[in-house]
Amino acid sequence: MCSAVVGRRLAATAQVVAPIVSTYWWGGEVQRADEWLLLMKTTMERFEDLAAYVQELHSYEVPEIVAVPLVAGTADYLEWIRRETSPESGV
Repeated sequence: MCSAVVGRRLAATAQVVAPIVSTYWWGGEVQRADEWLLLMKTTMERFEDLAAYVQELHSYEVPEIVAVPLVAGTADYLEWIRRETSPESGV
């Protein structure tokens, strides 16, 4: 999934944090599962496309897809994210 979203320029970078253990309600009962947390850096303009593509690829019926606001970052890093996720960068 990481290579797919970066390859389509929907995210400038994607990182896997694993394994993690998740506990959640599903199917009317508490579930516990080993999962992998994916962190993907993109822009607000590309979020909807990224979310739609992740839903397409993901095996879960309702994958966790959330946007966490980036309140600060170095100008060069933020520009890199913008540049690498720009549709004009090519696919």
